[in-house]
Amino acid sequence: MIIDFHTHIFPPEIIENRETLLQKEEWFAQLYSAPNGRMASAGELIEEMDRSGIDRAVVCGFAWENFDLYQRTNSYIAEAVARFPGRLVGFCNVPPRHPQAGDEIERCVALGLKGIGELKAEGQGFDLDDRTTLESVIEAAAAFNLPLLVHISEPVGKIYPGKGRSSPRKAYAFAVNHPELKLVYAHWGGGLPFYELMPEVHSQLANVWYDCSASPYLYDPAVYRLALAAAGSGKILFGTDFPLLTPDRYFQEIDSLGLPSADREAILGLNAQRLLDSEGAGTCGTSSTPWRKAG
Repeated sequence: MIIDFHTHIFPPEIIENRETLLQKEEWFAQLYSAPNGRMASAGELIEEMDRSGIDRAVVCGFAWENFDLYQRTNSYIAEAVARFPGRLVGFCNVPPRHPQAGDEIERCVALGLKGIGELKAEGQGFDLDDRTTLESVIEAAAAFNLPLLVHISEPVGKIYPGKGRSSPRKAYAFAVNHPELKLVYAHWGGGLPFYELMPEVHSQLANVWYDCSASPYLYDPAVYRLALAAAGSGKILFGTDFPLLTPDRYFQEIDSLGLPSADREAILGLNAQRLLDSEGAGTCGTSSTPWRKAG
């Protein structure tokens, strides 16, 4: 089974309203003002999955400023999951600073969504170092046993729209401070897996996985082999960041490396399947602190 752990979809009415949103949403404009900034619906994602041989995909929304856009997108993702059962796994997104963030996560869990993300610090006005602004998200993720997908950026290299300042240092500290969470750090965690060559860091990051989204844009293909050696084959998740990139480029790079079949299978789907199908995902009562409402 091949599972794409990092994709983005938009409700068709939001796609059609793109030009208006470019004027109203500053973060959206930074990432989608260019003509080649592609947006995709659930149906278009399924078409790409069928074409490229992807069995399941985790679908995320966007880091909006308007709370109503979060709710509309989350509802659309839930509808897409129901429309394509067995193919899509829905993640909800919320602005962590919003007073209704916890309520929205609870609503999304009731709709069948299985994770939170992709959280983006710059687009959503929070800092991984600041527990206060993330408290409602942290509590809900722990209570409902939801994987938390977080955008992490490499602190060196090219500058590009949406890169951000959530560094490996901040990602490391956040994971150490919250061992109760299941954390997925996007974009190779900004290089964090290579610090897992330090034994104490490896043991402290037992609750962290890394997706390879945007890898062809950022890294030499050797990054897969190096990450396997540093962090271990059980911690790497295949993710494309579709529609930013299509799966073909990833498959070409992975196939060119001649990885052992067990490592290839782990990266392309087995790790994601174990994480997504872990016992208790999306149910309350898995943390030591009862959920504030569902208890």
